[in-house]
Amino acid sequence: MALCPECSEWIVEYKRPGADWILVEPRGANRGPVPVEVPHTIAVDYIEACNVLPISPKASAALARRCLQAMLRAHGYSAKDLAKEIDMLLGESDTTKAIPISLRSVIDGVRNFGNFSAHPITDLTSLQIIDVEPEEAEWCLEVLEECFDHFYVRPAHAAARKLALDAKLAGAGKPPSKG
Repeated sequence: MALCPECSEWIVEYKRPGADWILVEPRGANRGPVPVEVPHTIAVDYIEACNVLPISPKASAALARRCLQAMLRAHGYSAKDLAKEIDMLLGESDTTKAIPISLRSVIDGVRNFGNFSAHPITDLTSLQIIDVEPEEAEWCLEVLEECFDHFYVRPAHAAARKLALDAKLAGAGKPPSKG
């Protein structure tokens, strides 16, 4: 136990034999706030994924997978399973909906780590069940944050800018901007 030098609140950690230190108090993760543009139901799952990360990377990855699937379905990518929904997203021909290249190469990682969390998948070499490491679950959260930016934040900011421009154009007696 120690006092935080910033806020003077207690910091409590414990260590099980053979395991890493686990932060007990304050609860929560070192992640920024969820953007206000993200729907509440998705934000709640994301926050829970962040909060359980120090306790269970498997639970965090499973919740991250759930968030990704909810986002894809909310944007019209609905199929029998998440793998097919990701395929639909990656095959998107509408350039206004297509995800950036940086996200294309990593988005399926969330599904895979979520599957390692939910299903006992065995490593063919060691015959051990594959576990989700904390840094892998953290990566899932980073990918979700990029998805938040793509699906919610940037479109909302673009719409607000267009609205402001159109209001200015209307004030000058001009037609609204194209698009």
